[in-house]
Amino acid sequence: MGMGVAGSYLMARLKDSEHEVTGYERSTEENHDSICAWGTTKPVLAAFCKKVNRNFDDFLIHDGKNMHVKMSNDLKFDIRLHGLCTYNKLALIKDFIKDSKVIYGKSVKLEELEKEYDLIIDCTGFHRIYLPRLKEDFFLPTYEYKVEYENGVPYDDFYIEPFPGMSGYFWYFPLGEKWAIVGAGDYKKNHVKVTDDFMKKHGGKIIQTKGRPIRLATPNHCKPFYKGKVVGVGESIGTVYALLGEGIIPAMQCADIFLENMNDFAAYEKAVEKHFKIYGKVFKFVKAKINKKFSLLKSLPDFLAIFFYMKKNQDRFGMDINISDLMKVAKA
Repeated sequence: MGMGVAGSYLMARLKDSEHEVTGYERSTEENHDSICAWGTTKPVLAAFCKKVNRNFDDFLIHDGKNMHVKMSNDLKFDIRLHGLCTYNKLALIKDFIKDSKVIYGKSVKLEELEKEYDLIIDCTGFHRIYLPRLKEDFFLPTYEYKVEYENGVPYDDFYIEPFPGMSGYFWYFPLGEKWAIVGAGDYKKNHVKVTDDFMKKHGGKIIQTKGRPIRLATPNHCKPFYKGKVVGVGESIGTVYALLGEGIIPAMQCADIFLENMNDFAAYEKAVEKHFKIYGKVFKFVKAKINKKFSLLKSLPDFLAIFFYMKKNQDRFGMDINISDLMKVAKA
């Protein structure tokens, strides 16, 4: 259920298996889209694509070299990139499901699905339509434009502006020579104003407008992962890295974990909890900043755990991870 990143990738993985698989997407085929910026890490996505006989280079748009960062106190610095890129996210999603049975434009009640199928995989992202409602959710509203620049782009590479108190950030993701995705997510709901202010300053022709909430509550806050025949994969069970608002790679990692444990939901839950354990520390860190309850001294163990995790996984994040840069963000 849901043909986004997790759902489309699972369709591609399951299509040639012993299972009979049907995909459902509530948008029509013509309106099927992929909301949120198209940024990811090239070698990691290339490995996922290889599992389903796709070449990620066919979808690559921009290979990043530097991320330009501007803090709220006007401090500016660059982060060296090695793998962070933009890609045609929607084209890859559609390619994943091109040979699969997908039913578009239809909203189906759980009771109907339970009668027809042995297993229902909820990949409906933030909406979590087929799983029980969360007791306590936490999310950011986001808003973005796809922009065309006829007279030169304002930035040659990735550009971000973290908001005060780590409540979100503004992003500029390049899409080739004259296009970019420009947007923001902010818990304090200043995201639309900041995005529009950027447009007024730099101009450009708006081609598309998109907006949706993104869940920051992590798997340890998103139980149950399953109920009856329904099991969640991806953002529906909180697999978003809260510090970056990044969910593409985590959703696909979650899909792989599901495939390894699809006949044992309890084992799946345990494996997800283990893999995404650090995400809980990241969420706790970010939430404390947003709610103005942050103390570097009290949060030092979590801060160091986050740093060492990201440093160890630099290639997965596609950028140099330096403690000084993390401190600049933490102190903002």
